[in-house]
Amino acid sequence: MAHPPRFEEDDPLLARVRQIALALPGASEKVSHGRPTFFTTKVFAIFGGVVKGDHGSDALRQALVFRPDDDERPALLEDPRVSVPGYEGASGWLALDLRATPDWAEVAELVESSYRATAPARRVAELDARGTG
Repeated sequence: MAHPPRFEEDDPLLARVRQIALALPGASEKVSHGRPTFFTTKVFAIFGGVVKGDHGSDALRQALVFRPDDDERPALLEDPRVSVPGYEGASGWLALDLRATPDWAEVAELVESSYRATAPARRVAELDARGTG
């Protein structure tokens, strides 16, 4: 059974996340489990998530779900905007609530870091060759 869409196509937060994610080498987007999901060969970012233990909550409907650097995870978890999402959280992923005014430079850093942790080496090398990072 297909999941119903859990996002609004005209959401300006999604538009900005999409712009950041799709600017990375080889990045694509598909809707998976009702949410926009960004990937190369593996997923590196998701727009929206579920609250662990409360799947009916809309608290993470407009969140960036990402894979943090292991060293940064403890500090990120101290940020009140960051939580452990259901499903992906068990694999170390976190969710940044975007409903408060987002720091888009921070969002771009988190997306890029997650991309670097999941993308093939040749894609990361291509990113490095662009002079980012």
